[in-house]
Amino acid sequence: MNLQAKSTATDATTGSVPLVQVEQLERRFDVSAPWLERLIERRGREIVHAVDGIDFSIERGTTLALVGESGCGKSTVARLLVGLLAPSAGRVLIAGADLQATLADRDRARLLRRRLQMIFQDPYASLNPRWTVRQIVGEPLRVHRIGGAPAEQDARVAALLEQVGLRAADGDKYPHQFSGGQRQRISIARALASEPEILVLDEPTSALDVSVQAQVLNLMRELQRKRGLSYLFISHNLAVVRHVSDSVGVMYLGRIVELAPKPRLFAAPRHPYTRMLLDAVPDLEMSGRARAVAQGEVPNPLQPPGGCSFHPRCPHANARCRSERPVLLAAGEGTRVACHAVQEGRLS
Repeated sequence: MNLQAKSTATDATTGSVPLVQVEQLERRFDVSAPWLERLIERRGREIVHAVDGIDFSIERGTTLALVGESGCGKSTVARLLVGLLAPSAGRVLIAGADLQATLADRDRARLLRRRLQMIFQDPYASLNPRWTVRQIVGEPLRVHRIGGAPAEQDARVAALLEQVGLRAADGDKYPHQFSGGQRQRISIARALASEPEILVLDEPTSALDVSVQAQVLNLMRELQRKRGLSYLFISHNLAVVRHVSDSVGVMYLGRIVELAPKPRLFAAPRHPYTRMLLDAVPDLEMSGRARAVAQGEVPNPLQPPGGCSFHPRCPHANARCRSERPVLLAAGEGTRVACHAVQEGRLS
């Protein structure tokens, strides 16, 4: 069944439709107190703009990383992209097809869900402790009717386990019998079972030791090379992002403030917040370059600042920054930045 939309934005250089296209995506959460309490205390509703009008695209076979401090909305974007949450506004297009419209059709939704899979942060909490590894990895095969007879499905499970560096005999074990890194490999095998095109990885290595992180990341890169997978990689670890990404989006209070190819972002960051994040990374090469100390705290998302949300922490803020919210605009060499100082030439 064809999931292509009749028309959508195309890539300016190739003329092809991006595999993933996010347009003005928003997600709001009502965190208000109960009605009676609000009535007695004469309080209004409280709405958090977890994702506040973001745009990005992911080309086939590439990795887009989203980075930012905790609470900036990265994980909410991940859940919106796989359909676990519905957007409050905007839309997600998968190969030109609107995600929410497709999920409303049962037959089309089944086909789409085969193409989209997610790997979660905690490799133990995301696995059913009552099931064997064979049952866990084989579930997508049963749901999507892949592989035919049970014996053929078992053979596929064994092949998937071996592909992620485990043994076929591990299929008879339970999740608690494995280390954290091995459990994450099981999660990867389960995600690959439906033969997806897109994997959303929500901080997949943050709960692992550093040496195990490297093993899992190298595995993900190898699988991407062999299968042509596209990744949305969520992380707050810039060292990891530098290792796995092709392009990077920097988020702050629900908005993307800078979006750039990886080499450009790490070599010449434009937004003050991006520079602050990079300056917080330990300088192992002891280059001696000047580094700015991180200033202030992330504002309360229930009461975000007016204008540019970063202006209370920004050393380059002026009156315009405090009153007018910047728009994500092209800044040359494939970079887009939402910063008045950059657009006015006050910050090179």
